[in-house]
Amino acid sequence: MKFGAVITYATEREFTELALVAEDAGWDQVFTWEAVWGQDAWVTLGAAAMATERIRLGTLLTPAARHRPWDLASRVASLDRLSGGRVTLGVGLGALHGNWLAFEADEGRAVRARKLDEVLDVYAGLMGGQPFSYTGEYFSASPVTELVPPPPVQTPHPPVWCVGLMVHSRSRQRSLERAARWQGVFPAIAGGSLENPGSQLTPPALRELVERLGALRAEAGQTMQGYDVVVEGDSHGEFGTVRPPVEQWADAGATWWVESWWDLPDSPEGRAELRRRLELGPPR
Repeated sequence: MKFGAVITYATEREFTELALVAEDAGWDQVFTWEAVWGQDAWVTLGAAAMATERIRLGTLLTPAARHRPWDLASRVASLDRLSGGRVTLGVGLGALHGNWLAFEADEGRAVRARKLDEVLDVYAGLMGGQPFSYTGEYFSASPVTELVPPPPVQTPHPPVWCVGLMVHSRSRQRSLERAARWQGVFPAIAGGSLENPGSQLTPPALRELVERLGALRAEAGQTMQGYDVVVEGDSHGEFGTVRPPVEQWADAGATWWVESWWDLPDSPEGRAELRRRLELGPPR
């Protein structure tokens, strides 16, 4: 089991300092997140890459459907080279909120899902080198001969972890199918009612989700070897319902435990508490 933490609220300089704190305390990865209008996640991670040597850096998460895939590939590859190959791209459809809808209309989940798949296809294609061409519903690309950037450090590309939502009432699990095609999953279980729509992730549910992913990968001629199953939990506060002991999640198939401390306030007191928790090190 490896361990990460989301640095929830911090300025760019604070994030860089906290990434170094996390590295010194033995964490394996730190994450930032993306807003439509806000601190630039990739600039922030680039600063952290220059201050650290070992710890991995990632997003939790990037709403990739709203990115132009060549822009996203450029940012991720630049950070991968800058960090010496320590980048993970975490993607999902994104959660609609006021910061998003103030600038961009909701295209609907179905459109965002199709765009997400195309963005990832182009991302991987560009990372793989030229010549590359692509024709999709929303994006297209032709082979490039001018100003071609160098390849990323990680091959064939920095790993992609996708939100994988399992809906018990559906025979086909399109979200899991997407996650199975890439290098890791943020598992989620659809809520059972309108009154309780959030993820209902439990160790037994995780075990079922991992079994389904294994079957999907087997159909594509792939195994679960090296595939990451990333459980977000909270060992300290009250965010969500996923709690230690970590071992029960590892037994159900998790390979990563990521602390998500979203209950901490966006204040000096919240930042001090986040630093204290990072300094304690991961719950090994």
